[in-house]
Amino acid sequence: MSNKEQYKSICEANPQIPVFLQYWWLDAVCADWDVAIAMNGDKVAGIWPYNKEQKIGVSIRRNPALTPYLGPHIFFPHDLKESKHENFEHETTSKLLDAMPEAKVWHVALLPGQKQVGLYSATGFDTVPRQTFIMPLQEEEEVIFARLHEDYRRNLRKAEAEIAIEHEPDMLPKLWEYQKATLDRKDVNMHFTMHQIQALFEACMQRNCTRLWVARKDGVVQAILWHMWDGVRAYYLVGSKNPDTKDNRAMTALIWNAIRESKKMGKISFDFEGSMDQGVEKFFRNFGGQRELYLTLQKNDSLIWKLKSLIR
Repeated sequence: MSNKEQYKSICEANPQIPVFLQYWWLDAVCADWDVAIAMNGDKVAGIWPYNKEQKIGVSIRRNPALTPYLGPHIFFPHDLKESKHENFEHETTSKLLDAMPEAKVWHVALLPGQKQVGLYSATGFDTVPRQTFIMPLQEEEEVIFARLHEDYRRNLRKAEAEIAIEHEPDMLPKLWEYQKATLDRKDVNMHFTMHQIQALFEACMQRNCTRLWVARKDGVVQAILWHMWDGVRAYYLVGSKNPDTKDNRAMTALIWNAIRESKKMGKISFDFEGSMDQGVEKFFRNFGGQRELYLTLQKNDSLIWKLKSLIR
């Protein structure tokens, strides 16, 4: 049995594996991928799926399109004492790194909660922190709502009477169109194609782990949000306003709707999949979620890729 075949069985037996690491997600977003598996006796101790990529003869490890997080996932034994978790994670991550084929270039954003900075540094990586905001969902809805900035709460009360929100899968091309228009205005390249977003959305719909929420006012689309979840958490994946409208309440209403739906499903948290952009960061921060850092592993041992980066 190949690692990929074994991995499919592991994913099917462990719904707590984050959605971005699921075999079917990788099938949808990667041209080719594989996985490192670490064992603890006859038990799986850890997994690390990775995108197999070659550009101009250079081997590359990086997150595929539409995949904010990748990297290792550790299976802690149920009877392992809390005081031994750190050592178990360190040893398992080290095994996974040893099992990973060499690549000259790395730019891999890990899942929040990965803290093995010393190990990664000793292995030759630069560890660059990024940030997201995560809204815990265990409390009552009223408590969660109270965390929102006062302006957001006021806007949401107004939006209730003005904005209708529905799941409309056929609006996916519009989401892509709005996102591209937004990035074009900022002179930023689109980082995924319509084909890529369609393939992933269809894979998610087959597994009933997504909704495409559309906000309309007087019948006119104001904004669209792609809401994702796995067995444990929910995520804001992609969202964008209609560039031809001016109602700024719609995106706030869409995110609050996704948060409420996530809580109804019993998810423990809602991840905004945050941004380093100052404006976006402020928008997310005002929902009252907890700021969390996550690591990006970076390494460049390729002269060709260094020259390419300088030219770009």
